Amino acid sequence: MRDLVEIGMGRTARRAYDLGDVEIVPSRRTRSSAVVSTAWQIDAYRFDLPLVTHPTDAIVSPGTAVEIGKLGGLGVLNAEGLWARHSNVDDAMRRLLDAVKDEDSTALVRLLQELHSAPVQPELLAEVIRTVREAGVTVAARVSPQRAAELTPHLIAAGVEILVVQGTIISAEHVSGDADSLDLKEFIGGLDVPVIAGGVADYRTAMHLMRTGAAGVIVGHGYTPGITSTDRVLGIGVPMATAIIDAAAARRDYLDETGGRYVHVLADGGMTTSGDIAKAIACGADSVMLGAPLAAATEAPGHGLYWTAAAAHPSLPRSRVAAGPDLEVGLKTLLYGPSSDAEGAVNLFGGLRRAMAKTGYSDLKEFQRVGLTVRG
Repeated sequence: MRDLVEIGMGRTARRAYDLGDVEIVPSRRTRSSAVVSTAWQIDAYRFDLPLVTHPTDAIVSPGTAVEIGKLGGLGVLNAEGLWARHSNVDDAMRRLLDAVKDEDSTALVRLLQELHSAPVQPELLAEVIRTVREAGVTVAARVSPQRAAELTPHLIAAGVEILVVQGTIISAEHVSGDADSLDLKEFIGGLDVPVIAGGVADYRTAMHLMRTGAAGVIVGHGYTPGITSTDRVLGIGVPMATAIIDAAAARRDYLDETGGRYVHVLADGGMTTSGDIAKAIACGADSVMLGAPLAAATEAPGHGLYWTAAAAHPSLPRSRVAAGPDLEVGLKTLLYGPSSDAEGAVNLFGGLRRAMAKTGYSDLKEFQRVGLTVRG
């Protein structure tokens, strides 16, 4: 039974929980972390880590996409970002770093809006995708629902293997004021590559997206305290623990409905430490979509700055440009350790492995059944 609370006469609301509200319960069995597997697979593509990057230029360049791929994750390029619009992104990044010194708090966002006013150039996109593909790692790129129909043919022609259709909030049918509404079911049905779509926050929308033929559904909108501002701008928030569990329930029901078609759930937002990652998987996520935690990597193109794609919206930005974690560490160490940080910000997936081992689970699907408690 859903936990409803009365918030006024005649109006109730559902009580929901964030990852910080839940804890993982140890079981009677433990095992060595050396025999724990964090591998997952979506369609024909297998990864050693349940890691998909949030598609922001702050952490994903062609070079870091390759490096993340070699380390076992999936780097997602932003097909509407700086690498798709400018031939010299290093210069754009230098301008952003210079703008940090500006006393005007809006200077960084205004500069991102200016940089994103340049048109997307298909030839630049093709060059970026070729760089990643030639390195031998899986190539993934993100488009917004508004530009998916326009840009996807260029991405497919260039060699994209996984397409991510992502907006702050997404539905099975994007309705616009013209005849070019995006029907995701029709769109996905016409593609030969797996599509990951999101973000969603509830059972019903997750189920609708699964019925479009999506291979994966993103839960959340990349929330990072102090950086994303969707809650302040739109009044929309996503309590991640409840949202992931609801989407996992939709996955289970859709599996029964279709007689065996499994759709992956990717958690995006509310995670800053290895413990948060473990709790997201425990709530039912197959993989996590990380953004701000990866800004600590020395290889990150944003040089410590972090923002989401929503920061560059021309009329209603929903992300600040701000400093990521107060750390500086190599990407391999950030993901695999060793760590001298006692707060869970380094060795992110070593922490996940240890959590699985301490509770006696050998793989991610098993770990989704671990016991949970809610803080009082």
